[in-house]
Amino acid sequence: MTISKNKVVTMHYHLTNDNGDVLDSSQGAEPLLYLQGHNNIIPGLEKEMEGKNVGDKFKVTIEAKDGYGEYDEGLVQKLPKEQFAQFPELTVGMRFHIDSNYGPMVVQVDEITDSEVTINGNHELAGTRLTFDVEVVEIRDASQEEIDHGHVHGPGGHQH
Repeated sequence: MTISKNKVVTMHYHLTNDNGDVLDSSQGAEPLLYLQGHNNIIPGLEKEMEGKNVGDKFKVTIEAKDGYGEYDEGLVQKLPKEQFAQFPELTVGMRFHIDSNYGPMVVQVDEITDSEVTINGNHELAGTRLTFDVEVVEIRDASQEEIDHGHVHGPGGHQH
């Protein structure tokens, strides 16, 4: 069976950046399951997965624009610290869900001064070129419910 739209793919991966730093890996853990053609994984990797078969092993480098996007300075904002008064334990690295002009998004606290808090709406891997070592473990047809919901159900997938 070949990877194409509406196939459930089981894969192992090892993700590094240009410095060779390991960013994520399924090695020694459960493999990743996703539904091809439903934006469950980054666009560049999903495109590279198309047409692959069980047992295929390959290495691919994904440019930032096809991964988590280019770094956008417009998503970094300094706000008065008073706006965070309800968070007495505010620390760098904390994440918040907010409603923005771009819709709902997650922001991270990047800096705290006596008067300001800098928040950042960029994904932590925005602007990063990513290299994946991939092994395709299994491919199956998705159920109609998985297709309707746009993600994998059951073991290794979403539980309803």
